Amino acid sequence: MKVLLTGSTGMVGKNILEHDSASKYNILTPTSSDLNLLDKNEIEKFMLINMPDCIIHAAGLVGGIHANISRPFDFLEKNLQMGLNLVSVAKKLGIKKVLNLGSSCMYPKNFEEAIPEKALLTGELEETNEGYAIAKIAVAKACEYISRENSNYFYKTIIPCNLYGKYDKFDDNSSHMIPAVIKKIHHAKINNVPEIEIWGMVIRAVSLCMQKI
Repeated sequence: MKVLLTGSTGMVGKNILEHDSASKYNILTPTSSDLNLLDKNEIEKFMLINMPDCIIHAAGLVGGIHANISRPFDFLEKNLQMGLNLVSVAKKLGIKKVLNLGSSCMYPKNFEEAIPEKALLTGELEETNEGYAIAKIAVAKACEYISRENSNYFYKTIIPCNLYGKYDKFDDNSSHMIPAVIKKIHHAKINNVPEIEIWGMVIRAVSLCMQKI
């Protein structure tokens, strides 16, 4: 089976490529310089040449709280365009299988217990990454609609909780919560800093380490 993996240079993409089962597939791994997902025509040309049997969409503009607060429009526009371009071209060309990577921020912010899948679109989103969340929800719904309209299409979205692990980002301006906290605690320890600031309020946090998936 030929698989197109977008975002192959990111944390999720790199871990997918290192998975024990990866060698069983012919995985195409174009970088952003090889394939601009913001250009629908370029995607169609690439697909016509390579015709994958399946697409795993793990590409996107990602970042932590600081980045999302500073550039909400970028996170909305780019993630929406990339996702919709990809699934619409896949549908047009008859590619039957798409696995779309969602995000836990798609869910309402005020749940005080384990969040069921049916909670999607039932409450207010977290303001700090609302743009990113809206883009992710829209692409997930596009996949749902395509599959609903034609049962021959298997377009699914998986929504992981907070991920961390190998190849994660530890930069102050782009890292997610867990690597950011790890870095702050490590920095405080080696520099004898008595206090650190952690953004946000956590009621219950569950995270997945990529090596355990």
